[in-house]
Formats: sequence, C-alpha cells, structure tokens
Amino acid sequence: MAMRPLQALDAARGQLLPFAAMAMGIGIGLWFVWPHEPGPAAYGAAGGAGFALAGLWLWGPWALRPLAAFAAMLAAGFLAAGLRAQVVASPMLDFRYYGPVEGRVIEIDRSTSDALRVTLDRVVLRDMAPGRTPVKVRVSLHGDLLHLPQPGEVLVMTAHLAAPEGPVEPGGFDFRRMAWFGQLGAVGYTRSPALLMEPPAAGEEMIARMRVWLSAAMRAQIPGDAGAFAAGALTGDRSGIAQETVGALRDSSLAHLLAISGMNLAFLTGFVFWLVRSGIALAPPLALRVNAKKASAALSLAVALYYLLLSGSNVATERAFVMIAVVLVAVMLDRRAITLRTAAIAAIILLALRPESLMEPGFQMSFAATVALVAGFRALDDGVLLGRWPRWSVPVFTLVASSVIGGFATAPFAAATFNRFADYGLLANLLTVPVMGAVVMPAGAMAVVLAPFGLAWVALRVMDWGVRWILGVAHWIAGLEGSVTMIPEPHVAALPLIALGGLWLAAWPGRARLAGIAVLVAGLLVWPMAGRPDLLISADG
Repeated sequence: MAMRPLQALDAARGQLLPFAAMAMGIGIGLWFVWPHEPGPAAYGAAGGAGFALAGLWLWGPWALRPLAAFAAMLAAGFLAAGLRAQVVASPMLDFRYYGPVEGRVIEIDRSTSDALRVTLDRVVLRDMAPGRTPVKVRVSLHGDLLHLPQPGEVLVMTAHLAAPEGPVEPGGFDFRRMAWFGQLGAVGYTRSPALLMEPPAAGEEMIARMRVWLSAAMRAQIPGDAGAFAAGALTGDRSGIAQETVGALRDSSLAHLLAISGMNLAFLTGFVFWLVRSGIALAPPLALRVNAKKASAALSLAVALYYLLLSGSNVATERAFVMIAVVLVAVMLDRRAITLRTAAIAAIILLALRPESLMEPGFQMSFAATVALVAGFRALDDGVLLGRWPRWSVPVFTLVASSVIGGFATAPFAAATFNRFADYGLLANLLTVPVMGAVVMPAGAMAVVLAPFGLAWVALRVMDWGVRWILGVAHWIAGLEGSVTMIPEPHVAALPLIALGGLWLAAWPGRARLAGIAVLVAGLLVWPMAGRPDLLISADG
C-alpha cells in the first residue's frame, strides 16, 4: 500500500512538467509570504537543499526522482525570487520631496485622474546624491501642457514626490511591491508646466518614438476614443484613452482586449502565419523548395519580437511573447505546438526571469486560461464531442467553448484581484472577440503592409468599424443594470487551493485527476472565511 503513490508517480512520467512549474511557483510564493526578508541562512539552506535534491533527481532511486525534482524546483523558485529582489534593488524615496525634477521620458500614459503621466529615468533631484536618487520616478502632469512630452526628451519640472504607498488594507494590492520590482522609487505630481530641457539624442528611444508616431498616425485616421483604443491595442500607447472608456471596458470584462497580452499577440502572429503560408502556397516553385509551415513560424516569431519591442516590452507583453515563442519554436522543431508542456515551459521561463510576475493578476489569469483551454479542448476531443457537430458550426462552437472555459478559469483570479465580477462578461466577449481577431488585428497588420503605397487608410477604415463595434458593446454591457457584482476579499488560502486543484484536474493523467475537484471546491468554500479588519489606519496616521 505504501508504494502506491510512488507507483502512480512512475506511471505519470512524461506528463509531470506542469507540476515542475507549480513547484517553482510555490517556492516563489513562499518567498513572498515569508514574514521578513530571508537572510543568508535561509538562502544557504534553500541552495544546499536544492543542490542535494537536484542530485537525487539525476542520480537517485528511480522511484524517488519525481519527488526530488518537485522539491528541487520549489527551492529554485525560492532562490529565484530572492535573487531577483537583490538584482532590482534601488533607492526609494524616504521623505516627501518638493523641488526641481529632471529626467528622461521613457514612458507616457494616463493616471486614474485622467492626467497625462510621464515616467522618467536618469533622474536628478536637488541636493540629493546619485546613490540616494531613485532610478525612476513617475509624475502626473496637472499643469498646463506647454509642451507635449515625447519619449527620449529630457524634461525639467517642479514636482511633489513621495515613496510609492503600500496596500490600503491587509491583503490588498501592494503598489509598493510592484514599484520595487520595477525600480520605481518615487511617484508624484506637478501643477507647473513641464519644460523641455533637451530633445531626444540621435538614435535614442527610437522604438518608443516610433510607437508614438504610429499612434498619432492611427488617431489621425480614426478620431475619438476609437482611435485611442486602436492605438492602445496595437502599439501599447494608451495615453489617449479616456478613463470613462477604460471603466466601460473593465465593467464589461473587455479590458483584456486593450492590454497587449496573449490574445492580441496570438491574433497578430496567427494572421501573419496564415498570410505567409498562403503566400508561399500560391507560388508553386517556392512551395516545392521551402517548408511553408516552418518558414511561416520563423517569420511570425520575428514579427512577434518586433511587436514586443514596439509595444514597450511591458510585463504582460513579455509573458505573451514567451508563450508565443515556445509555440512557434515547437512548430519549427516538428513538436506539438499547443500542449500543457509548452505552457509549463513558458511558465518556468517567465518565473525564472521575473519571479514577481507570479503575484500579478495578468500572469495568473493568462496561465489559468491557457491551461484550462488546452485541457478543455483535449477533453472535448477525447469525448469526440467536436466531431459530432456539423462542420460549418465548429467555429461557432469553438468560440463559445473558448469563452466559457476561459471565463470560468479566470473568474476567481479576476474576482480576487478586483473584487468585482462582470455578470455579462461572457456575452460581451462572444460579441467582440471574433471582431478583434478577424477584423481589428488583421486590419492593423495590413495597414503596415499598405502604408508604403499610401493605402493604409483603407485598412484603418476597416479597423475603425471593428473598434467602434467593440466600444459600443462595452458601453452597452457596462450600462446594463447589475452588470457588475462586488465580490468580498477571499481568504488567503482560497486562490492557492483553486490554482492547485485546477492544475491537478487539468494535468494529472487518469481518473485520479478528479481529486482536483475536491481541492477546487475546498478553495471556493474557504473564500468567504476571510475576516475583515476592525480598523484601518491611513499611512499618515
């Protein structure tokens, strides 16, 4: 009887890679919930245990190797989080500063008050030594805009700055933690004009300046919020989008269409893949000499890399790029592209490079959706359910199934992060996701192709129709009575149990995977058990 668990592990060999990613995530999670900064003793113990377990994994008894590998990856996650925290360590302002601020513009967006906001590096503050000066500061421009900032420019202004604040309540969103890993050492505002001190140096911030140029060109052809949405979805420049529109997208569960994430990048690379492969097929001499599938994957990967750089290389886009790259490399190596193994490889790479992303809702929701979709459609194929539908209806069935599976998989993480649930999110996504994939993203790609011939306006006109439909649906859904239901903060154990149960249900082979349902249910049952604070004390006392 004692050997049955080991026998089950042995029988599952070849299908355990998702659990390696899970173990790494648990190790990272342990680092973040550690009551204080781990010291040399903790890191030394984790490192020693990790090396010993890695040795047991490689050379130990065959039956114990999976358990050793799991424990070794757990130690690796703990060490990766600690290493990352030390690598990004930088000064953070420890007092309220008022005075001149000088810095180079590296990012432009909008604050929650709808003010234009700039992120600066190469920061210079009055009477502050370089060793104490933050690497980056972010300033909201509430004064008159005598000059519209551009990436690469050096600005000078008089601003109020302070350290990024922590969570407003226990367990809430920790902006200070996010700022630490982004090396953002101060945030603030100015009510005086920001003045241009130096124009961009030759060749400096070229990608960012190209992004601003493309966004301006799109907004010139597509006026209003539609143009701002199109620019945000294709270039990552969301500085022109009104907060009212952002709110409607959030309340209708369509905000993910605006973020350059897995869906947007998949739509773009999928269209490029189809376009290149179709073009090769239309040239028989070329088609006989070139592997169209691999050539299309290689060109799509190059486009995805360029798009990553163009969009600003934010965390969500980096995550999407890694996942797309793993899939396209699998195509080039004649491996199955969309499997739980590819999702696990992408997760391990991302967790190794950016361990802090585990704590971000984007990471949690994107991988929850990916794992659920792969497992869900595998189950539908195994049940021969897809084959029972008429051929013409398969795309419709696939769309509905994708929206339902993805919606249920991401709902707990969205509810826990934003404390709200978009009741009509499924309807909104069914009405808009096909338009985003079949109209908006292809039109954006075609606009780039047609631009040298002066015909980009044709594709942008088509994009305008698609974007206006999406925004119309967003405002309609957000305006319905009961469109949003508020959700209480979950118990600290709820999301880990839901994630572990869901992954077990999706990845473990055989009937034993059904045990994941019990873990999932346990996570849902403990959700409402979180106690509310009796008293909240503001940061200033």
